[in-house]
Amino acid sequence: MSDKILSIGNSVVQHGKENDRVYLMKFYPDDFPEIIANIEKLCRKHKYSKVFAKVPSRFVPSFLVSGYSVEAYVPRFFYGNEDAFFLARYFSKKRSQPDNEDITKFQAVLKREEEAVSSPLLESRFEFGVMTKEDAEVMASLYREVFASYPFPIHDAEYLKETMDDNIVYYGITDGKRLVGLSSAETDKEFLNVEMTDFAVLPEFRGNGVAYYLLCRMEEDMKARGMKTAFTIARLKSAGMNLTFKKAGYSYSGTLINNTNIAGALESMNVWYKPISVAELS
Repeated sequence: MSDKILSIGNSVVQHGKENDRVYLMKFYPDDFPEIIANIEKLCRKHKYSKVFAKVPSRFVPSFLVSGYSVEAYVPRFFYGNEDAFFLARYFSKKRSQPDNEDITKFQAVLKREEEAVSSPLLESRFEFGVMTKEDAEVMASLYREVFASYPFPIHDAEYLKETMDDNIVYYGITDGKRLVGLSSAETDKEFLNVEMTDFAVLPEFRGNGVAYYLLCRMEEDMKARGMKTAFTIARLKSAGMNLTFKKAGYSYSGTLINNTNIAGALESMNVWYKPISVAELS
C-alpha cells in the first residue's frame, strides 16, 4: 500500500507505513501553529517513527521548540525569496541514526573535483523527449525495473497520467524504440520552485551521461516556465546521482536521515539546490 496524501487545513501531508512517517509536503501559514500539534497527533495515532516537514524560515523556531531539528535547507525556496528548512522529529532512536559507512562514502563524493559541462552531449543513438500519457505504461515498467519500492506510486501508469494533469513533467531518453532513462520535474507554480526527481536509468545504460543530460535539459525547460529555484532529494547511497547534481552546479545542504523507502528499504537522502531563474543566472 502506498502512503496516503491528505489535507490538514490548507496544508498537504503524506503519511503511511510504507515510509513509516508523516511528511508535511506543503505548509500554509494559515494553519500555524495548530499544524504542529495536528501532525504530531497523526504520527502518534499510527505509531510512525518520523515526522519530516518543509517549513518557511519564519516559522522554524516554533518547530524547534516542539522537538524538531534542522536536517537541510533550500535558500529562496518560496517565490524565489524565503528560505525553506527541512525539519525532522524522531519517535525512534534507531531511525535517527545514519549509516556511518554511507556518510563516509558520501564525504568522499563531496571532496571530488567535478568540472561542469555546459553543453552535455549524448551519443547519436539516444533521443530526448517530453513524455506523454501514451508513454505511461512503458514508463511504469521502467520504474518497476529500477526501483523495488518508491515513496510515490510511480510503478502505476494511472498515477503517472494523473500527475501529468497536475504538476509533473516527465522526460525520457530512448535508444531506438526502447525507453532507457526517465526523470521528472515536480513544479510548484505557486511558490516557483521545482523538484528534479524520479531519475531512473536502466543498469546497462548507466555511465553514458543519461541522467546528467536529462537534468540539464530539465533545467532549460523549467527556467523557461518561470521556476526560480531547483532542488532535489537524492539517495545518500547513490554516488552517481550525487555527482550528477554536483557536476551540474547544485549545492549540498544537508542529509535527511533514514527518510525514504526506496529500492526496498529506508534510506537517507541528500538535499541539493540551485537557483535557475534568469535573474539569478545573469
